[in-house]
Amino acid sequence: MSNRSSARTAVALRSVRLLGVAVWVVIAAGFLINVLGVSGSGTGVQTVHVVTLAVFFVLLLLRVAVAAVAGLRRRRSLLVLFAALLLWGAGSTVLNASFRPDVTHFPAPGEWLFLASYLALAGYLVLDTAHRMNTALDAWLEAIVVCGGTACLAGSTLMTPVAGVLGSDGVPSLLALLYPMIDVALALLVVAQVVLRIRWGISQAVMLCLGLLLFAVADLSFVVHVSAGTYGFGVLDGLLWAAGFALVVETACSSRTHVHKALPRRAGPGLMVVAAAAAIAVLAFRPQSGLGPYLTVPAVVTLLAAGGRLVLALREANGAAEAFALSRTDDLTLLPNRRSVIAELEGALATDGPLALMLLDLDGFKEVNDTLGHAAGDSVLQLAAHRMREALPSSVLIGRLGGDEYAIVVPDDDVIELLEMAQTIRDVLLEPTLVDGIELSTSASIGVTVRTGSDVASVELLRRADVAMYQAKSTRSGAVIYDAHSDDFSRHKLQLAEDLRRAIPDGQLVVYYQPQIDAATQRVCGLEALVRWQHPQQGLLSPIAFLPAARRDGLMLQLSDAVGRMVVADLRRWRDKGLDPRVSLNCAPPELLSGAFLPRLFEAIAEAELPPDSLVIEVTEDSFIAEPERARTILRGIRNHKVQIAIDDYGTGFSSLSYLRDLPVQELKMDRSFISTMRTDSRSRMIVASTFQMAHALGLRTVAEGVENAATAADLIAMGVDVLQGYHVARPMPAGEVEGWVREWSRLADDGMASMRADGSADQ
Repeated sequence: MSNRSSARTAVALRSVRLLGVAVWVVIAAGFLINVLGVSGSGTGVQTVHVVTLAVFFVLLLLRVAVAAVAGLRRRRSLLVLFAALLLWGAGSTVLNASFRPDVTHFPAPGEWLFLASYLALAGYLVLDTAHRMNTALDAWLEAIVVCGGTACLAGSTLMTPVAGVLGSDGVPSLLALLYPMIDVALALLVVAQVVLRIRWGISQAVMLCLGLLLFAVADLSFVVHVSAGTYGFGVLDGLLWAAGFALVVETACSSRTHVHKALPRRAGPGLMVVAAAAAIAVLAFRPQSGLGPYLTVPAVVTLLAAGGRLVLALREANGAAEAFALSRTDDLTLLPNRRSVIAELEGALATDGPLALMLLDLDGFKEVNDTLGHAAGDSVLQLAAHRMREALPSSVLIGRLGGDEYAIVVPDDDVIELLEMAQTIRDVLLEPTLVDGIELSTSASIGVTVRTGSDVASVELLRRADVAMYQAKSTRSGAVIYDAHSDDFSRHKLQLAEDLRRAIPDGQLVVYYQPQIDAATQRVCGLEALVRWQHPQQGLLSPIAFLPAARRDGLMLQLSDAVGRMVVADLRRWRDKGLDPRVSLNCAPPELLSGAFLPRLFEAIAEAELPPDSLVIEVTEDSFIAEPERARTILRGIRNHKVQIAIDDYGTGFSSLSYLRDLPVQELKMDRSFISTMRTDSRSRMIVASTFQMAHALGLRTVAEGVENAATAADLIAMGVDVLQGYHVARPMPAGEVEGWVREWSRLADDGMASMRADGSADQ
């Protein structure tokens, strides 16, 4: 809003307030004149009264007009109120111009202007609300029914008995009662708007009701005059009307902003039924008083409006039923859609009956869609739905969730029967189908999950079935029952990943070290670093418990970087204490190829002033499969930094000899699966022996991991192994225990070698 517009608005608001003060000054002056006794029937008093009312209405109209200009959002309602005031003022002018106490009777000239003023006032109350209620045809019909029913009910229960007592001469008095009845009805309308939360604050509603009640008091006084056979009202009555209008205008010109706290509510059908019943009663019993013709018209109008509203209600109900059915049905296959499937699951979960859910995904559907077009794809989806529906019993709900994914809700929890049902589905889908001139057979992957005692929501069943379905698709096994151990996205594993995300910077990771022994000298020659997690609640966790979560959530780089820095710090500390072990550090393929981990490790080595060859990077054979040239480049970069390289788990991958020939590798670690079986499996023994011979021929250091007993160690030493590692030597231990263990082992090893030399001298 511009500064000029804001200034105009401020001036208008000040003018509204000043005019309001003037209005109340005029009303106060009128009351003061009335109290001082300036009353009677003289011409002077009448002139003062007319002039006061004229000034009052001019000020009131001017105030509403200025407020309408200032309030853009409420301009429409304020203009309707302006019309109500104008009509009342016009009615007063006509009445005062033609008023003669001896000949003027009710209804007097200008009476219709007063009635029109009340209608305009009702329109103002409807328009000037916090929310706009529906103003469509049904809302207007409801308003006609309620108003007409109210007229019928009031006429038959209140006015008709009185008319019977008064006779035909009392009818004008009863008609005059319409004014206070309208006042009360308008006040009740304000109360209803407050209840329905479509009217501004309580204080404004109280002022409105007070103004309407002042109208009612003045109108009741008018009714008393009419019943006495005269048409007249006192100065006090005029002041009451004026005060009522002043209160209504005061609320209309209020500039206070209302905070919306709730949505509006529409009234129920009870009021409609009562109003229609009142109209039927009027037409059925036909009151015999002089009001009969006056009540017949509103009764007929009420019933016509009620009939029209009923027709609209039936049309709405039919449309709602059709929309509800469409909202729960898949347009293409005419099967239940996702919303219907979820509703079925929720309903079944609310009972104690058996329940299973299958999720089915068509294999190769994308190729059909891309090759033959969407029309052919739609035909495949329709045929699949038709065949499944024919093959399965009616107690089984089949729904399409979207795309080529279907859900099957089964009231059964027998795993064998569920797998048989899944196989039946796959068999019927595999039957050849002619689509666009091509014979196609459609296979499917199905995930199955059974309700458990902890299931309370459909979302968990859908998630588990989805996990099982993707397992079936990835393994090409057709149908798979959900297995929590294979679920990388279970709630527990997701929570574990979030815990790990916080554990890395919080220092909860620890490094354990497993010693490596020189086979010839029996001296400690190295250590392998193995990460552990000291979980605050679950205790010490091994890598197999949390590394999958780290890989899935992209935490491996942070984890590897933290472990690398801890290893460098431990190695620095040991060297300062006189130990000189070689430490091996595992590096997974993604971290090896990322280009981010190794530069940080080299930086940490340089900062600690360690000889680079005191660190060995262990890589697995699958590091070279995806990007062999890039892997070679990275390994050469490691050697350029003087850090050693070991091939870990040798024998479990492709074991290409070109790796050993072309790559700058210094160490070969034979996988424990061959070491543990070499004494019972001649083939494993042959592989181990030949690998050692080949490695020595290539100048590589050989390491046997998984050495569990002395016999295996002796055989390995006989085969020429260079380094032994396993539980026979030592279990992995915390960094704080390494120094003491190494010194104790070295002492025992020295004693053993001295004993062997002494035995050799004695023999000589």
